[in-house]
Order: sequence, then structure tokens, then C-alpha cells
Amino acid sequence: MKKCRDDMVKRVRHILGISGGKDSAALAVLMHKRVPDMEYFFCDTHKELPETYEYLGRLEARLGIKITRLNAERGFDYWLKLKDGFLPSPNIRWCTEVLKIEPLEDWIGDDEAISYVGIRADENRTGYISTKPTIRAVYPFKEEGLVKADIFRLLDQSGIGIPAYYKWRTRSGCFFCFFQRKAEWVRLHDEHPQLFWQAVAYEEEHRDGRTFTWSQGESLRTLLTRREEILDAHKKLEERERAKQPNRPLAQVLAAALDEEDDELGCLMCHL
Repeated sequence: MKKCRDDMVKRVRHILGISGGKDSAALAVLMHKRVPDMEYFFCDTHKELPETYEYLGRLEARLGIKITRLNAERGFDYWLKLKDGFLPSPNIRWCTEVLKIEPLEDWIGDDEAISYVGIRADENRTGYISTKPTIRAVYPFKEEGLVKADIFRLLDQSGIGIPAYYKWRTRSGCFFCFFQRKAEWVRLHDEHPQLFWQAVAYEEEHRDGRTFTWSQGESLRTLLTRREEILDAHKKLEERERAKQPNRPLAQVLAAALDEEDDELGCLMCHL
């Protein structure tokens, strides 16, 4: 009789979304022993950087976890076709809805779940709040007062480190994400020229009739003609940030410089 009653008790799932960025990775480091039955997931747009996929494999190997890939068969191009070629923008973020939020909620179904979100104590923002009453968000970093320096420390001590793209970019997500700063677009061209020109093709060959640019105010071709100007301005920001705290790791200096260049917040489902 007791077993029947136990079977009727609905299990609460513990879930943690991995974006490929430092914060969600550090949260996995913090929580994987505390919550042994944690379920890790990654919403795959099929348009991530190669470094992101490598980093997911590193997390799985180091922590001994499995990261479930959502959207295994329906990536960005599938949905772009259904949207009649209408590309997403900061004002119309259909990519976040159909590639991040809906797959997660479909995966959870009607189960009760606690979602662990990697927002730090030094951030004044909230994470994705589900419209489903069965999904409740918790914020371990905020609860424990952990800030950006703690995130780098957790990743360093774990041996996982930060994603390789942190040498030139600080946000995870699609290689053509419209929240990239101009210096990051230039470095995308330098690091992954084939991906940069794919982004140009999206920009120039879309079919919805708009004059569309990924980077606000100018096309990628125009932006690239200003390569030296953009990199020079970014270098000066880096030097200014390095002077403030000379012993900071390069990744932290880069992040601070890029934040000063453009502090617009991206989609939390993509960039944690």
C-alpha cells in the first residue's frame, strides 16, 4: 500500500540549462554534487560556435554529467523557413521563443520542476520566468552572494576553465547573434571567416523585404571596412580597463571592455 502511495507522489525534476557560457557552466560546477539527480540541457540552435560545442563536451567529461540536447532536428534554418525568411532582431526575438523557451517547456511537459539559473549577485536582472506554474526558478549565485570573480574562480579550480571563444567574445549563442558588439563581429571574421560570411548571406539574402542588418546601424560589409577603427577603439577600452586592475585575467578585462562598449543585455536563455 505504501508503495502505491509513493508512486502517486509526483517527482519534482531539477533542471539546469547550459548555454555554453561561463555562468551556467560555473553553476553546473557548483550544483552537480549538491543535486545528484540534476538534469542538464542545452537548446541547440544548430548555429553555435565550434568552441561552444567543444565546451559542452569538456563539461560532460570533467563533471561526469550528461547534457541533453534539445532541438536535435529543428534548428534555426528550419524555423526561418517557417517564418518566410523573416530574420529575428532585438525587437522581435522569435529565435528565443521557438529555439529556447518552447523546447524547454515541451521537454518538461506537465512535470513539476525547479530550474537553477546562473544569475550572479552582482547582476540586476531576472532570468526567464516560465508561464507554466509547474516550473519554479531558483538563483544559487544570488542566494550565496557569488559575483563575477567567483565564477572565474569556480571554473579555474574545477579545471574546466572558460570557453575558448572568451579570447575574443564574451557571449554564448548563435554566431550571428544581433547582441554582438562591433568588435566581436570583426573578431568573428578573423576567427571564423566562413561563419562571418554566412551571417552576411543571411543579411543580404533574406526574403521579407526589409533592409536588415545584424549589427545596428550598418551592414556587416560596411562594418568590416571599419575593421582597424573598431579594433583600435576596442584596444583603448581594454587598456583602460587593464589599468584599473592590472592583475585581472585577460578574459575579465575583455568582458569589462566589451560591456563598456555596449552594455545592452542579451537574451538570458542564450547568454548565461
